[in-house]
Amino acid sequence: MNEIAVLGNGRVGGNLATALTRAGHQVTVADRTQGAAAHAARTARVVINATPGAGSLERLTALREELRGKILIDVSNATTDDPDGLPADLLYPGSSLAEQLQEALPETRVVKTLNTMLFPVMTAPAVLTHPPTAFLSGNDPQAKQTVHALLTDLGWQKEWITDLGGIRTARATEAAILFVPHVIRSNGFAPFALSIAR
Repeated sequence: MNEIAVLGNGRVGGNLATALTRAGHQVTVADRTQGAAAHAARTARVVINATPGAGSLERLTALREELRGKILIDVSNATTDDPDGLPADLLYPGSSLAEQLQEALPETRVVKTLNTMLFPVMTAPAVLTHPPTAFLSGNDPQAKQTVHALLTDLGWQKEWITDLGGIRTARATEAAILFVPHVIRSNGFAPFALSIAR
């Protein structure tokens, strides 16, 4: 069992919190207010960033002390949005939100994952007709092992999880968000995910 803080109580954060609680973890959900987020992060071993990516860097940098030594799982994508609310462009071209977070929080172990799918797939990967892929990016091998175990608790089979390497690889998965608006406009909000076929 892990003590987990989920920062962000929207669809993504709520979905993850419910599934991780069901899997036996002790989960605290914090809204976007700094006080709630600071308290939740301080008492957790693992913190999940499920806040909107455009404001995540500022929001989490303010929690530097609370996040010291913690594993920070970043599932957000930092984008500018079109008028319809769908992603338009990357906020950190040539980099990624995960890299920006790791640079700003050098004593926090950042792991990027679950950002290449619609949120229902994060906790129910078996609902798709083809196995999806969950990618891991991060500099700390032990942190990635912990996240790998949490993914299996969420229903991800071992062969569906691909470790891409260091945190710099997150720029590849974050760039995949540029597919999303086109897929949604073409097919609606039906669950989908990127998958590596072998």
